[in-house]
Amino acid sequence: MTSHRLTSRRSLLKGAAAGGLLAASPLAARFASAQSEPIRIGFQQHQTGIGAAYGRWYGRTTEAAVKAINDAGGINGRPVEIVAEDDGTDPKRGAEVIEKFATQHNCDIAFGTLFSHVVMGSAPAAGELKLPYFVVSEGHHVASGALNRWTLQPGITDVKSQVSSMAPWVTDTLGKKVTMVFPDYAFGHDHRDFFSAAVKAAGGDVVGLIPIPPTETTFTKYFPQIPRETEVLYHVMVGPAVLTFVKELGEFFGPSAPAIFGFIDSLEAVDLASPGLEFLDGTYFWEGNPRYAQADQSEYDKAFRAAVGVDDTGASTSDAKDVSTYAHMWGCWETLYIIKAAMEASGYAGPDDRQALVEAVEAMTDMPEGMEHPQGPKLFNGRTHQVFGRQYVSQAKEGRLVKVHATSIEDTLYPDEVDYTTMSF
Repeated sequence: MTSHRLTSRRSLLKGAAAGGLLAASPLAARFASAQSEPIRIGFQQHQTGIGAAYGRWYGRTTEAAVKAINDAGGINGRPVEIVAEDDGTDPKRGAEVIEKFATQHNCDIAFGTLFSHVVMGSAPAAGELKLPYFVVSEGHHVASGALNRWTLQPGITDVKSQVSSMAPWVTDTLGKKVTMVFPDYAFGHDHRDFFSAAVKAAGGDVVGLIPIPPTETTFTKYFPQIPRETEVLYHVMVGPAVLTFVKELGEFFGPSAPAIFGFIDSLEAVDLASPGLEFLDGTYFWEGNPRYAQADQSEYDKAFRAAVGVDDTGASTSDAKDVSTYAHMWGCWETLYIIKAAMEASGYAGPDDRQALVEAVEAMTDMPEGMEHPQGPKLFNGRTHQVFGRQYVSQAKEGRLVKVHATSIEDTLYPDEVDYTTMSF
């Protein structure tokens, strides 16, 4: 199996163009067979904790993808049912949720986790329970070989590929002396380690590293640590205090700021027009998927926005103040379509076919741009269980983000660090 496509792409685009997905016929009519027991997907959701904003939009994206899949006939003629459990963005609760999916909810697979420390805490349980665990996390933990064969990240790119493809652009365009401000846990450590190495390889130098506790609520006390020779300030903060972080950064620097390159994580679910963010005008951000519809917007991005209920600014179509986590949430949509393709390729009928399901994913390679991959084309590496795709740099201009650079997939590749296919199940 080298690729997969959504067979109902034309009908989905037609429905989306009319302002939403095609009207769903009743489940009973579409799945009337006695054999149509639902495929149950355990959704490990950050409903509370520092990941709550992401969890809410991961949930909306998941609901939209499942609706589209069920409207098109489900998976192997069976409807898909989501069983959501709150992990509190907490590693211990994450492991407990995985166990509930396997032993109480009779889920076929687990899916959806974002925060890397929760993945690290949950993956061992998935391995012990032999429950396929599809994470939408971006951390390098999967591709590093730190986890197990039951854990896969086939629908979203990882930090190592993101920063290694961005670093040459940063050093060539903005400056070679970089100070990094990052959260002090696994996700931030990935940025610290991989971006530092990539900057050095590109002829630059990381002159300052400033870790921030993930529970911090005020940040001004950290900013005097920024070395005077800094030419580029690199920030990647997450959690409910991100708006405070960015505002305090602007107050600290005033008009004398260095060049600023941020990962949009620092402003996910935050309106760029919020008071106090004016100083960001002209600064740059990595985006996994451009929040604002661009001049070269694809038909797939347009249809994806309609399906999940997001307008051209990345806000909810029902509430302009409800800004989405658009740079990340597409990973849920794409992962669910990968699960669908793998279940169909393996003839998945139930838990006895879980190993065949994982092997079907491992056999995937090219994933062409389309309705199942609206962010862009992908290349999956079955040995490392990690997908690779294009990355984007956008510039803040008058309260919007305008795409100024896109990498190739080739820019994001790095040597394998593991071969999960040689591991036992």
